[in-house]
Parts: sequence; structure tokens; C-alpha cells
Amino acid sequence: MNHNRPLGLPVFRLFSALILCLSALSVSAATSSGGIASLVEQLQLHYQKTDSFTADFVETLSSPGGQPRERKGTVAYRRSGMIRWEFKDPQQPETIVADGTTLFDYDPGLNQVMEMPLASAFKTRSAAAFILGVGNLQRDFKVTVMPSAPDDGLKHLLVIPKDGGDKIELGVDTTTLNIMSLHIVDALGNATELKFSAIQRNVPLESSQFKFTPPAGADIVKSGPPSGS
Repeated sequence: MNHNRPLGLPVFRLFSALILCLSALSVSAATSSGGIASLVEQLQLHYQKTDSFTADFVETLSSPGGQPRERKGTVAYRRSGMIRWEFKDPQQPETIVADGTTLFDYDPGLNQVMEMPLASAFKTRSAAAFILGVGNLQRDFKVTVMPSAPDDGLKHLLVIPKDGGDKIELGVDTTTLNIMSLHIVDALGNATELKFSAIQRNVPLESSQFKFTPPAGADIVKSGPPSGS
């Protein structure tokens, strides 16, 4: 079995970008056309009223010259900073849990747990600040309409962190106002895509769902906060 650690952190960062974008979209409203400004306003209101959600997802990872890798699973989110990913791939199962303070990334194949402060899981300080509830989104992000986008029935928006993080493409269902897809490409051309389905909003989620106890005998690898923090 081929294990390359960390497996799930790119998808976790992408999901954090999703949560970040839900409020950041208001940044572009003042400079967008009337139709987009209306969509942004509705989308922001939709997610301001979303305290939790669950969904199925398909994750696709691709790199220049490589074969795409696909995994499926489920995700649950509850404010603030509580997230649980379950990757159902029999070849590369994985569980990622964030309890609002600490992130645990468990690989059963290696019986290894990566443990780190939640803020350290993000590539940019602005993303970490938002998920922890201390960010200034109007200062940190810009949102524009994608100049070219797939013909998939979704409205595609581009979210650009002003502190130099990766650009995030969102696919929005304008009927339900759910974000159905995310796509991000890093400086090396590595791409991560998420597609969501079976989304359920404001469902009751127990706090115990976001607690993680390492299995007996698991190797615990702890990571501290990034340098300069």
C-alpha cells in the first residue's frame, strides 16, 4: 500500500478555504455587477444561517505528469472550527478530526496520528484567523467572477487571499445557494478538487463526534505552531 503523508491535509486546507469563503464573498459585492452582488449577498446570508452541515464528497488530487487520485467520504462541520472527515477508500482510509483547538490526522495503514494546533494546519495566517474567529475578511480577501468556467450549471467564483495564498475556485448552485465544488492549484501545479453531494444544513451534531482518541499503540507525531507565530 502506498502511503504518502500527509494525505488529507490538502483537502482539510481546501475545506477551511470553503468556510473562509462563505463570509469573504461579501468583499466583492460592492464592486461586482448587480447580478453577482445579489448572489453574493444571498450566499453570505445562506451560510451565516448555517451552524452545521454534513455532506458526501469526492476528492481528486492531480499533479503535472501524474495520474489523478480519487477518494470518497463524508464530512461534518460545526461552528467554530469543529470538523470531521472520513475517507472511505479501502486502499487509503483516513480520519481527520478538528475539535476547535487541535487537529488530528489518523492513517490506519501506518497506525500513525499527526497532531497539531488547528491554526498550524493552514497555509496562510488569514485562513487560520478566520477559522479561529479572529480574521478580518474584508481586509484579507478579494472575490471575482471566473473569466472562464466549466459548463456545469454552477456559478464559478474566484477567491484570492491578499496575503499570497493559493487562489480558490468555488462552484455555487444558484438555486440552493450551496457551494458544490472547490478547486485549488498550488504554485507547483498540484491540484485538489472537492465535489459535494447530499448536503444537509443545520443538522444536530454531538460534540463527541469531534473528539478523537488515538488508538492503542498508534505512533503520535506532534507538530508545533509555525515559526514566527
